[in-house]
Amino acid sequence: MSDIAAAGGVRPAWRGRLGIGTQAAGTAMDTRRALQLGLAGIWMLDGVLQYQSFMYSKAFAQMLAGTADGNPYVIARPITWDATLVEHHLALLNTIFATIQLLLGLGIAFRPTVRAALAASIAWSLGVWWFGEGLGGVLNGGASPLNGAPGAVILYALLAVLLWPSDRGTPAPFTAARAVGVPVARALWLVLWLSEAWFALTPANRAPQAVSGMISGMDGGQPGWLAAILRGAASLVTGQDLAASIALAVAFVVIAAAVYLPERAAKAALVLAIVVSVVIWVIPQGLGGILAGGATDPNSGPLLVLLALAYWPSRTVTAPAVAAAAERSAA
Repeated sequence: MSDIAAAGGVRPAWRGRLGIGTQAAGTAMDTRRALQLGLAGIWMLDGVLQYQSFMYSKAFAQMLAGTADGNPYVIARPITWDATLVEHHLALLNTIFATIQLLLGLGIAFRPTVRAALAASIAWSLGVWWFGEGLGGVLNGGASPLNGAPGAVILYALLAVLLWPSDRGTPAPFTAARAVGVPVARALWLVLWLSEAWFALTPANRAPQAVSGMISGMDGGQPGWLAAILRGAASLVTGQDLAASIALAVAFVVIAAAVYLPERAAKAALVLAIVVSVVIWVIPQGLGGILAGGATDPNSGPLLVLLALAYWPSRTVTAPAVAAAAERSAA
């Protein structure tokens, strides 16, 4: 096995290909690679979940068809066609879907194929966002930050763009800005979180029992301990649904401003983003429904945490030329 020189010594070549143990390019590069590996892990989890027996039943096709409800005809008709196609060729197509997601995760984890895999993941995410999530309910009034709006799968595409392994030629204050630049990275963050605030205050989400009903609706099939947490949370916000929606919207606005704040305030707002994302994942989303069976992905919570980490301010920023050279040598 050949060795590749690294800062402070040598390391096996396979560790360089996977992006493990790279120190020469500094903290910024290590953070991006770690986040890429986190994204790869979630893609592989999606692939495993897609192999569940539930996905080989008619319920999967019915779930896909249900995302067409309330959408404009031009969006809904292709979804219905896709659901019918899946129902008629369920075993073959579901196996292909699962395998693609596993390969995307493996491709992102393996450094020589990371670019191709990230590009493929963007295309796949956009397709699934339409045909599998009905654009996250954005156009039918059903989008809510509590159920993963604007659609968990679109966050995979956003992370792939922000974690793209290239640099613009100038140091970046946080990992997400390295590939797209600071103004674009900040704008993407702002749009995402302000849209979350908007969805939290739509009529459907500020209606009586909207929040409590969404939480209580997730306890079916969950383990006893998680079902108890969900029932307790639903009881806590019963009668306070509007206040809960307003509180969420305010938190989202504060989080949206994070990337424009001084470093200390930015870190506090990013911690808030992580805490809110974890709470949303545990309570309204019930850990994405993974433990209840039938989940195709872990929902938006873990992806929002990865996203927040990609925007974490860094005092030690490596010159892009050094980082790029190290990535080329590692490949």
